[in-house]
Amino acid sequence: MNDRSRVHGGPRAATLAQVASLAQVSEITVSRIIRNKGPIAEKTRERVMAVVREIGYVPNKVAGALASAGSNLMGVILPSLSNIVFPEVLRGVHDALGASGYQPVVGVTDYDIDTEETLVQSLLAWKPAAMIIAGFDHSPTTRRMLTNSGVRIAELMDIDSRAIDIAVGFSHREAGYASGEHLLARGYRRFGYVGHDWTRDVRARLRYEGFREALAKAGATIVAETLVEGRSSTLAGRAKLAELLAAAPDFDAVYFSNDDMAVGGVFHCLGAGIVLKDQLAIFGFNGLDIGEALPTPLSTVRSNRYLIGRLAVEKILENPQRSPNPVVIDTGYEIVVGATA
Repeated sequence: MNDRSRVHGGPRAATLAQVASLAQVSEITVSRIIRNKGPIAEKTRERVMAVVREIGYVPNKVAGALASAGSNLMGVILPSLSNIVFPEVLRGVHDALGASGYQPVVGVTDYDIDTEETLVQSLLAWKPAAMIIAGFDHSPTTRRMLTNSGVRIAELMDIDSRAIDIAVGFSHREAGYASGEHLLARGYRRFGYVGHDWTRDVRARLRYEGFREALAKAGATIVAETLVEGRSSTLAGRAKLAELLAAAPDFDAVYFSNDDMAVGGVFHCLGAGIVLKDQLAIFGFNGLDIGEALPTPLSTVRSNRYLIGRLAVEKILENPQRSPNPVVIDTGYEIVVGATA
């Protein structure tokens, strides 16, 4: 059995000695490359860093210091703090930590898996007690680092894939399916879809797929759809609904990827004199306060963001050791009838 098979064979942190062995250099050379100290041949540097990425090695920044130096840290990596969904998750994390003595260290990826990989490596280097991270869509290197770290890992917002350790959230595919069933039960048959970048937000794509499955089962269909290339926003939702109506007005309901986009759609209807629900139904996702505060409250799905953050921390605090099998906590969701559909 070689070093690669031992590293990949189970959840054990990769070591500097393994990097040196696989790259066929000394441990001192690996250390110098990791710390970017001294002259090193570029080919040697590239070979060593390729091994680092392959086996998910994370340098130990508390080596030589007190063994408990990083034990009161809890890494938290979220896609965004400008989207109100994730500050609510963070509030749940903060409240659950309370007087526990643990301190959250927060990183933001902007939905970029390469940024996530860099943040994970940086935070794991401080040997945190646990890592809390959004979703399952990690790079192979990130997944190896998290798996091999040995610390508790809570993946939030989704339960549609297999977790490394703990998954806290709900099925976005099922939420999309339930949204389709709800709108069909209210008599809608011809649908439009307005969404945002699925490459960055995989959960939005899962909801779309679940929605389409519900429609297909009932013999209904999405007759027109459009995606904004960037992140979701109220302005993007307004512009994209206007674009969709101009191109293909033959639908009676529009399913939006989230409430940010749907609220923009409501504003377009108000400005264009389109009577909500009667002339065009609008349905969102997330259950944000702004949707409830509209003159015509938004029809949507409410997710339990605060609860997701709080339960993740509570589960970690129950036991510092990983369970042999992944733990799944389903926080569910709620259809909000509203007045736009």
